[in-house]
Amino acid sequence: MADLLKYLPTTRKETDLRGWNEVDIVFFTGDAYVDHPSFASAVLGRVLEAAGYRVAIVPQPDWHGDYRDFKKFGRPRLYFAVSAGSMDSMVNHYTAARRKRSDDAYTPEGRAGARPDYCTTTYCRILKQLYPDVPVVIGGIEASMRRLTHYDYWQDKLMPSILVDSGADLLVYGMGEQAMTEIADKIAAGQWSTAKSQIPQTAYLTSDAPEMSDDAIMLASHEEALRDKRKHAENFRLIEVESNKINQKTLVQPVGKKYVVVNPSYPPISTEQLDAIYDLPYQYAPHPKYKDKRIPAYEMIKWSVCMHRGCFGGCSFCTISAHQGKQIVSRSKASILRQIERLSQQPDWHGVISDLGGPSANMYGITGKDKSLCEKCARASCLQPAVCKNLNRDFSAVLDIYRTVDALPYVKHAFVGSGIRYDLMSEEYARQLITRHVSGRLKVAPEHCSDTVLKLMRKPDWQHYMRFRELFLRINAEAGLNQQLIPYFISSHPGCTKQDMKMLAEETKRMHYRPEQVQDFTPTPMTLSTTMFYTGIHPYTGQPVYVARSAEEKKQQNSYFFWYKKQ
Repeated sequence: MADLLKYLPTTRKETDLRGWNEVDIVFFTGDAYVDHPSFASAVLGRVLEAAGYRVAIVPQPDWHGDYRDFKKFGRPRLYFAVSAGSMDSMVNHYTAARRKRSDDAYTPEGRAGARPDYCTTTYCRILKQLYPDVPVVIGGIEASMRRLTHYDYWQDKLMPSILVDSGADLLVYGMGEQAMTEIADKIAAGQWSTAKSQIPQTAYLTSDAPEMSDDAIMLASHEEALRDKRKHAENFRLIEVESNKINQKTLVQPVGKKYVVVNPSYPPISTEQLDAIYDLPYQYAPHPKYKDKRIPAYEMIKWSVCMHRGCFGGCSFCTISAHQGKQIVSRSKASILRQIERLSQQPDWHGVISDLGGPSANMYGITGKDKSLCEKCARASCLQPAVCKNLNRDFSAVLDIYRTVDALPYVKHAFVGSGIRYDLMSEEYARQLITRHVSGRLKVAPEHCSDTVLKLMRKPDWQHYMRFRELFLRINAEAGLNQQLIPYFISSHPGCTKQDMKMLAEETKRMHYRPEQVQDFTPTPMTLSTTMFYTGIHPYTGQPVYVARSAEEKKQQNSYFFWYKKQ
């Protein structure tokens, strides 16, 4: 019983143990509940708990039958919060070939089928059916990346904002700690009706035409985007440009007789705020209800430490910067060391940190030298097409952390399992990484060897990878190590032709690299790559882009990876 009180409650029995007669906020999530700062429901639940609110979580509710999971806590005092989980539910469920996956890493024992397709919408509709007058707030990667008109690969069509189909009252995009707390504060103060449209980093649907000013942008309507792919491409450009600014404008998009309004985001949080989030009383374990059951996603990050948020790489196919933001917010060294000490007190600790990293491990502590220039910047990437001259490429802070952690008596090994940007590198950093923090195989993501394709991906040219490969081999030889460099590649990305794949096959053959698993491009909502896939147009140039769309074309491109197989 005592253990149950250490976690956020998931049943009425657990709220009764606390003596609660009602809950302020009830979270519904498509993931299992793991009380670890790598899982959003745990983070947001803990943040709201720290703000004085009573929070309960319903992980992976049964959406069939009598909806008893949706009724178990009754009507919350403030609002329902809904998320599909750590992944878009359609990406979670289907491969690039649109085949149903047989497992789900965020479910006990990796079992498939614990969440519905279009999870956020399904949960919302049920809650609105049962409690039509209770505010429903949606968030997470699925809601965040579907906040405006977006291409849905699984239905092969443009879909309107998820607010339209879900019936949700408010959408929180990006990292939601500040918005979710402000929403709770406003509802508790009786200000929901007047404040709903004014909370930063939220989107809402309204029947009233918003007043347009110099601080707002009117996008092409959903219906215009349906009729004209160039309109959709132009919408994407405007959305991405604004999302990469520190000082953003309001976005407005007509849909039918209504309007989706997206408020500007909060400024990036501070190191002190991020430290406070990581200092909350997480148990670093799944809820006791999952006793003796393995949750694959948890096992993957169990001994990992995320050192920062955000990514300024701006890769065309990636959602990290669109969701977490382009600006890097780094935790303090003290906060990181406190987490490692807590991990070392876990009963099954063996002294190995699987990852000292982040979205891109070597971006820790790196920001703009002149912050006033960053406040005016709208670039999607600080690295492409050339490294920004204002970027502070100082690796001293991250190297200090690596060396400090390496010297801790209760740490045997501290590996870096996150991705690294080899176009953002110093030899000192590379030597420390390769000789002390690689577990035998270093994974990097050149993605392709064709510079034409790489430019469309916003990735460094092939020579960058080849120079890093030479550096990796040299440092290994000098240190007497025999480690592998494992490159990841993508087939069928917009702009990639069969000739490009033939070139890639020749390069991998020359390097004696035989990939066993490779990635076929999967269009996910609200990325540059997906916009090019759907429209066949580059939103920034207006030029046509070749796209391998059919299942047969995609299969042919993917087959080039396996040049060493007779078939």
